[in-house]
Amino acid sequence: MVFALFLHIYTHMTKKYRHKIIKEILQSDEVASQEMLLKILADRGFDLTQATLSRDIKELKIIKVPTIKGNYAYQLSGVTQNIQEDIPVSSFGFVSIEFSGQLAVVKTRPGYAMAIAGEIDSRAAHSILGTVAGDDTILLIPRENINKEEVKASLSTFIPNIQ
Repeated sequence: MVFALFLHIYTHMTKKYRHKIIKEILQSDEVASQEMLLKILADRGFDLTQATLSRDIKELKIIKVPTIKGNYAYQLSGVTQNIQEDIPVSSFGFVSIEFSGQLAVVKTRPGYAMAIAGEIDSRAAHSILGTVAGDDTILLIPRENINKEEVKASLSTFIPNIQ
């Protein structure tokens, strides 16, 4: 029992520390890919899998944005919100939503899908079972007996431009 508690606390602390380091890296370096970020973290002594890093990116609401050089780089979503800190990333990254049966596909601006999927997972869990995000597309899986209008209503609380 004590070991389990220690393991839980240790895991939480290392995750929190890892998140802090990821934020620092993104604020100081131009990181173009998950592979590049994974290598930087490994060089700093972190031993984590691609799946863990993907979850970290989603939890931290990291997005990929165009750079001046014409490439894309990871950035903390809050950095793009410096004009109005209260506006969620979904407000300006959302493009459209389309349904096919019970499933929905959400289109986003390039690089915004993971951050918006993270918002959906945390803010609409009562009506959304889960999401799968790519670069500019999210597969949205509603809970059983939730219709299209209910999905849109739950998303409209933080995506004001959803139709």
